[in-house]
Amino acid sequence: LRRLRQAGFEVEVVNSRTTAAEVLAKSPDGVFLSNGPGDPAATGAYAVPMIKGVLDRSDMPLFGICLGHQMLALAVGAKTEKMHQGHRGANHPVKRLSDGAVEITSMNHGFAVDADTLPANARATHTSLFDGSNCGFELTDQPAFSVQYHPEASPGPQDSHYLFEKFAGMIK
Repeated sequence: LRRLRQAGFEVEVVNSRTTAAEVLAKSPDGVFLSNGPGDPAATGAYAVPMIKGVLDRSDMPLFGICLGHQMLALAVGAKTEKMHQGHRGANHPVKRLSDGAVEITSMNHGFAVDADTLPANARATHTSLFDGSNCGFELTDQPAFSVQYHPEASPGPQDSHYLFEKFAGMIK
């Protein structure tokens, strides 16, 4: 919430079981899919229909982190998988594929998006330098993107704070 507000957003939080119709009735300028605990398949049972409903509004900017990243992946038809060893803690190096820059990130997850199952309209944007797992993707035909890690965390480097500005730019 702090990072979204610092990027100039007015934020209204809704619970994870809010429907797409309820979200869209609020006339948001964008939708943010937050982190959260749990198995993405179980959460997806109720969250994926909402995300698909928001994606049906093809002009609605959408940004997801951690579990929100996994939910967006499931909503576009990709799969998630249980990791043999999850990513926990600070100082995880993630490569930004657009320019090769390395971001030092914070992570806390035991599931990952299977990059091989991303649909044709999704492009991988970030990858873990520890194990090569997918750490971000964007849709090529809609203003939607997500990352597996926690760009809002500030245990040290703030390499990923630009993502909130990117989201703000999509809305403007």
